[in-house]
Amino acid sequence: MKVTVGAIQIALSDDAQENIQRVTERVREAAAKGAQVILPSELFEGHYFCTQEKEEFFKRARPAEKHPMIEHFQKLAAELKVVLPISFFEKAGHAYYNSIAFIDADGKCLGTYRKSHIPDGPGYEEKFYFRPGDTGFKVWPTRYGKIGVGICWDQWYPECARVMVLQGADLLFYPTAIGSEPHNPSLNTKDRWQRAMIGHAVSNVIPIIAANRIGKEGQQTYYGHSFIADPGGEKVAELGSNEQGVITASFDLKENQLARASWGFFRDRRPDLYGPLLTADGFTGAPSSPG
Repeated sequence: MKVTVGAIQIALSDDAQENIQRVTERVREAAAKGAQVILPSELFEGHYFCTQEKEEFFKRARPAEKHPMIEHFQKLAAELKVVLPISFFEKAGHAYYNSIAFIDADGKCLGTYRKSHIPDGPGYEEKFYFRPGDTGFKVWPTRYGKIGVGICWDQWYPECARVMVLQGADLLFYPTAIGSEPHNPSLNTKDRWQRAMIGHAVSNVIPIIAANRIGKEGQQTYYGHSFIADPGGEKVAELGSNEQGVITASFDLKENQLARASWGFFRDRRPDLYGPLLTADGFTGAPSSPG
């Protein structure tokens, strides 16, 4: 089964309707290029508001059910017969999450994934707004294969990618909002950001699709470089730091499955030795006494 994927990279205003229209146009563009699964960036309804802690920003959150933006993209997905992972700020009772609504090619929303790893640092103060996700990592059976999605900070964690592939993912998608570091203007994380995800591609023998935003929003500048990597870790498509547009690539999922089996990474796993991964401090049992 051959599947064509796409990633969208644009600059965003702080007007939700304007951004939804911009993303809609790029979804149509990607679909016209043959893309069947199309990824917009993280929290694209407005500026990335987590640069500062302001209670007024909680007004941006909406429940997943009957969310106007999600319903809009459900109709678009059904029209174009494409799969769309849609990032949004979710309100669930008194809880708030950074979430993905996963829309299949018939327009049906298959459910939501809530971001598992929540960062907290200068320019990325998400713990003020979001609870850690309670859905666990998700893999969605779609018209175009089984798809896993992690959100931004999730993409740095090999455990996230590995669990999704263990659950049967054929493709891994990462919507993100990342750029400059206000505490260290000389630090550019673009290369290590890409390398972390390329490592997931290599060690899981799976394509990776990452979509970032570009442009200056307040004190933050987002560096773009959305990319698609093949199962060997080669970048097969990439946008620059100031480019707006879409990128696409095609993969044969059956061939990828055979390559994954041949490399033996999953054959040679030793889950009996991985107990420390289930602890915070690396101890599988009671820690030994200091000294």
